[in-house]
Amino acid sequence: QINKMFGTVVVGLGIAGLARIRDLMNPMPSSPSEHLKLFGFVSRRNLGKINEAQQISLEEALRSKDIHVAFISTENISHEETIRTFLEAGKHVLVEYPMALSAKAAHELWEIAEQKDKVLHVEHIELLTEEYKQLKNEVAGKDLVKGTLHFTGHVLDEKQAGFPAFSGIARLTWLVDLFGDLTVTSATREEQKEKNYSRMTAHFQTANKKPLTWIEERGPGMRREKKINFCFTSGCLEDLPQAPRSGVGLFMQDQNLFAKKLLGQVSKEELVAEKWRILRCLDLAEEIQQHCEHTETIGS
Repeated sequence: QINKMFGTVVVGLGIAGLARIRDLMNPMPSSPSEHLKLFGFVSRRNLGKINEAQQISLEEALRSKDIHVAFISTENISHEETIRTFLEAGKHVLVEYPMALSAKAAHELWEIAEQKDKVLHVEHIELLTEEYKQLKNEVAGKDLVKGTLHFTGHVLDEKQAGFPAFSGIARLTWLVDLFGDLTVTSATREEQKEKNYSRMTAHFQTANKKPLTWIEERGPGMRREKKINFCFTSGCLEDLPQAPRSGVGLFMQDQNLFAKKLLGQVSKEELVAEKWRILRCLDLAEEIQQHCEHTETIGS
């Protein structure tokens, strides 16, 4: 494995896809990423070349013996189908969150990856930020009484991005990673379609029956920010820690983690815990969606 190189294709050229190409072309010296070699990219648009990267067709990417890995950076709605196609073709997959827009699909894809003995890696850069690492340290060992995580952001096209519980799964991932397994107690959603406004509120209980609330709010001109209010027996935490940015970009950190998995350098325990967290969050996202759609039907 030491000298093994993994030919890589990037599928989809939005912001994430371009960041992926940049990082694949400039891996961190002596990092696991040096084992990834960019072979080309796939896009619906006809772009020809980006820097030194060559555009190739999807068919070529799936067929090529030189390509072992696909980085999937398409819109959320097409993640499921694209992951499935590359896994079936015997390629390892890195995909931006959410890996799918239904829990059932996510579980199925994970089974295919395991049958084919391929790495399926879901990017969760929100866990790699310095502010999050510091927040996790501050929360560690404290007894939660109750908490709220409130996210605001600009409008998303739901047909492409999926239901807010899926498109916003980064926030749910924070809560599960900080406080352990959660149970959905209720969830509602308010929409003002003419104003392009949406607010989803999900209520949870921790394993110790403590209440947590997640609010995902989007509308025109809303600033992208997260507000927290976590109360512990020892006091409340109302501001995210101020943390200097890491010298290593988030996508690069994620790419190094993925490359480590390819090289067999991540422990079985870590892989099992990560798989549980990812699938659990998708299960919860689906439950939230069902609660919201159920209450909408009653209310209309």
